[in-house]
Amino acid sequence: MIKTDIIIIGAGPTGLFAVFEAGLLKLKCHLIDALPQPGGQCSEIYPKKPIYDIPGFPEILAGDLTTNLLEQCKQFKPGFTLGERAEKIEKNKDNIFIVTTNKGTKHQAPIVAIAGGLGSFEPRKPSIENLSFYEDKGVEYIIKNPEIYKNKSVLIAGGGDSALDWTIFLVNMGTKVTLVHRRNEFRGALDSVEKVRELKNQNKVDIITPAQVIELKGKNKVESAVISKENNEILEIQIDHFIPLFGLSPRLGPIGEWGLEIEKNSIKVDTFDYQTNVPGVFAIGDINTYPGKLKLILCGFHEATLMCQSAYKIINPNKKHIFRYTTVSGVDGFDGTRKEAEKPVVRSLND
Repeated sequence: MIKTDIIIIGAGPTGLFAVFEAGLLKLKCHLIDALPQPGGQCSEIYPKKPIYDIPGFPEILAGDLTTNLLEQCKQFKPGFTLGERAEKIEKNKDNIFIVTTNKGTKHQAPIVAIAGGLGSFEPRKPSIENLSFYEDKGVEYIIKNPEIYKNKSVLIAGGGDSALDWTIFLVNMGTKVTLVHRRNEFRGALDSVEKVRELKNQNKVDIITPAQVIELKGKNKVESAVISKENNEILEIQIDHFIPLFGLSPRLGPIGEWGLEIEKNSIKVDTFDYQTNVPGVFAIGDINTYPGKLKLILCGFHEATLMCQSAYKIINPNKKHIFRYTTVSGVDGFDGTRKEAEKPVVRSLND
C-alpha cells in the first residue's frame, strides 16, 4: 500500500504543477499515469510542439515544459506509479480513499486529484477510403519528431491550433507545407492565424480553403492527395506526408464509473476549489468542466493551486495556514532546508 497526502491521477503538466503547489504546503503527492513516463500528451503525443502561452516563455517545446516541471517539483520528492491505469476508487472505514490500478497497485490518501487531461483518447480520423493502409506509410495523426519532415512535402488538414502551430513550425524548418481546411475561417489563436496568412503572402505556405482531402494515392506509401474544393474543382498534389489534425476523441474510461457528476465527457466541479460532487475528490485541468472553462495549461495551473489550498484545510482541519509569497518565504524542502533534492521515487513498468 502506497500512502501519501494527495493521490494525483494524471502526470501531465497540471498534475506535475500540483506537486509543486502541494509541496509548498508540506503535502506529499503520488502520481498515477497509464503512460510509461510523466508529461501526459506533452511527452507522448507532441514533445516537439511549440507552446506559446506559458507565462514567461515566449515559446517552449512541450517536452521541455515537462522537463522544467519535473525539475521544479523534484525537491518535494513525489512518487510515481507509471504504466498503470487508475481503475477503482473507494473509501475505507477511516474515510480515506483507496485507489487501485489495473495491475492491483493500491494507493491511500485523504485527497484525490484527478488531472487526467482528456482521459483516454484517440485521434479523430477523416473519412478517406484506404486511409488505414497508409498509416505509418506517410499518414501520421501526431507529430512526435518533426525532423522527419525536414525538406519534405507535407499536407496538413485542419483549422485549429495544432494545424496552425505545426504549419508555422514546419515551414520555419524548411518543410514545404500545404494547409487544407474545410472553411475559409480558422478557429485557432488569432496570432497563429495571422502568422499563417503572412506566410502565405510570402509564398512560404499554400493554403487551400474551403476544401477537403478525399483520396490518397500511392503504391506502397503516400505519394499524392486528391483535394476537392467547395466549387467542385478537383486538385491532386504530390506529397510525402499527410497529417490530419482534427483533434482527439476523449473517453473518461474507468473514471466515468466513480460516481462523479459528468457533463459531456468531463467532470463537473465547483470553481471555488475545483472539488467534485464527491468531497475530497478534485478534478483539475482539461478533464473538468464549469461555466467559462478554457482548456489551457495555464488554467490548469491556476486550478491546481486552489485545489491544494483546499486540500491542506481538509487534511489539517485544526491548523491555520498563513499564505506567503515564495518571493518572501522561498521554496524549502520538507525538512526546511535548501539541500540538493533527491530524485523522485518512480515505479516503472518493470517493477
